[in-house]
Amino acid sequence: MTTGDLAELRREYARATLDESTVDPDPIRQFGRWFDEAVRAELPEANAMTLATATRSGVPSARIVLLKGVDLRGFVFYTDRRSQKGRDLADNPRAALVFHWVVLERQVRIAGAVTRVPDEESDAYFKTRPEGSRVSAWASHQGAPVPDRTSLDAAWEATAKRFPGGEIPRPPYWGGYRVAPEVVEFWQGRPSRYHDRILYRRRADGQWSIERLSP
Repeated sequence: MTTGDLAELRREYARATLDESTVDPDPIRQFGRWFDEAVRAELPEANAMTLATATRSGVPSARIVLLKGVDLRGFVFYTDRRSQKGRDLADNPRAALVFHWVVLERQVRIAGAVTRVPDEESDAYFKTRPEGSRVSAWASHQGAPVPDRTSLDAAWEATAKRFPGGEIPRPPYWGGYRVAPEVVEFWQGRPSRYHDRILYRRRADGQWSIERLSP
């Protein structure tokens, strides 16, 4: 594919509209509406989101992770805290999230401060994971270099033998993070790239302001 080919890739958006007069006053509830619609539409990995972090000096990185909880406190995901994202969040506990539900022509952007999920919440979630995933959490040092796939497989097999019977505790370096939203933007595709953008911003009193942004 050439650069010229990329320039011709375009489509019109016309599935729905978004208006500040009809959105929920709370962005978490509005997110719940849209997320439920994404699930009902049977979108693959509806809970997949881009997570962007940055080092202390501001060097950014981004990757796809899965949303594993959301309530009025914020958006929760789980990971190996020794990973790049874990190191970033230890030094610079702020993050941005993006959901892109392309079939519904929708996007949600979230940014805010990040805190660790309490151990008891991480323990409870870890117990719900399939046995193989719990083994993987012990066998892999996420993001660390390895010689080859064979060494990875050998580490997994050795780890599985350490935990016979499926009783696998949560590793001390593995757990959840919660992004407490300070701004949330809902984007709805519209014809002629004249999209709807509604921004929620948390005020000092904890309430939310709502405004329309130019596309």
